[in-house]
Amino acid sequence: MHIPTAQATLRVLTGGAELKQRVQHPKINECRERGSPYWFFRYWQDEMLPDGSIKSARKRQIVGPSRGPNAISRKDAETERDNFLAKLTGVHARPEAVASVQEAGAIVFGRLAQMWRTDFVERDAAGRSLIASTTKAKYLNCLVNHILPRWANTHLAEFRTKDLTDWLQETCEFWYMMADLRNVMSGIITKAHEWEIIPEMYANPMRRVKLPKKFEVREKRILDEDQTARVVARLADPPLLICETCLDAGTRISEVLGLKVKHVDLERGCARIEQRNCRGDIDEPKTEKSKRALALGNLAPRYATRIAGLKRNGPEAWIFPQAENPAKPMWDTGVLKALKLAAAAEGCDFPGFGPHSLRRANITWRQEVGGSSIETSRIAGHSNTKMTEEYTVVQLKRQDELTRRIQDKRAKAGSRSKPATVAKIDKKREAA
Repeated sequence: MHIPTAQATLRVLTGGAELKQRVQHPKINECRERGSPYWFFRYWQDEMLPDGSIKSARKRQIVGPSRGPNAISRKDAETERDNFLAKLTGVHARPEAVASVQEAGAIVFGRLAQMWRTDFVERDAAGRSLIASTTKAKYLNCLVNHILPRWANTHLAEFRTKDLTDWLQETCEFWYMMADLRNVMSGIITKAHEWEIIPEMYANPMRRVKLPKKFEVREKRILDEDQTARVVARLADPPLLICETCLDAGTRISEVLGLKVKHVDLERGCARIEQRNCRGDIDEPKTEKSKRALALGNLAPRYATRIAGLKRNGPEAWIFPQAENPAKPMWDTGVLKALKLAAAAEGCDFPGFGPHSLRRANITWRQEVGGSSIETSRIAGHSNTKMTEEYTVVQLKRQDELTRRIQDKRAKAGSRSKPATVAKIDKKREAA
């Protein structure tokens, strides 16, 4: 007997039969970057291979023009999408709620988490993750090492706020880890809402889990200017140029290690951040705002010298290649080791010190030398100024400088008003 998509999905998640068909209800998007604007959506199509295995491909379907004389509305585009998917799957693309509240409560969380991992975290048309590798690694670490060992066999209806809160408190040493675990679990259930596996009326149990006041295990620190100068003086290229780029331009180290010759404009004296290299994983920068051009200042001649001395030439050559294999970029581990050794030799190493501390120093110093918070945020590639605030360290030396400016201002005002005050006192005495 044919099992409708909704029922099949529910049976899998509650421990029943294998998943017969994929549940998908993609969002209608508008493309404005390729000629005439149009509506489109992305969907999954499963194909059976000769060996009996299933190959899933992520495809793009254009629905119709979104602007111009022949444009269709978003609502019409959604109707066309539903008709297309109905023909593709043999069932209506948007079934009624796949489960009642009671049925949703019977879903085994571990099975739902596995679907989230397969269809969201790890899969796309090219076999790559739909999300950045660093985010993927964090999600999988949370899921495999912490969440599933405790909650894999728990039914959604069995989640209790106190149990979840106690588990977070007992498991997590850091506040950020508590936030990550809660957000991953919440995200799994939110995806189930989006995929119409569980009804919208089924409340996400994680929404009632409140975190304690944010706390830091490690103090946010940077080296002062003198300490930084001594540490940097102990480095040699290429770690020296990499660290100075983080210090002067405010780059993430993954952005520096992702630079190719084509990204450096020596005439303009800048580097275009268009990709990043996280230990061999080459991907787009962390956020859309991370794609930016950064002035190199007096580092530009150093980059010119380095480019001229590369063993591999051409625009696709890495600025910082591996010594044993120039076709591959350096990892950050060697830079971190060199930086830690230099700091230890100067007696100013501390837990958490590394290339990211240099970026934090840049964000702090850029504002100290007169840059506004908005300028600093955009140069750093932050999504908003609140993130820039998190990176900014108000050093005691800077506080002392500002305090003394206030004291000087008061002293000058006092010296100007003193003669008038004395004259008033003298007049009162004479009148008496």
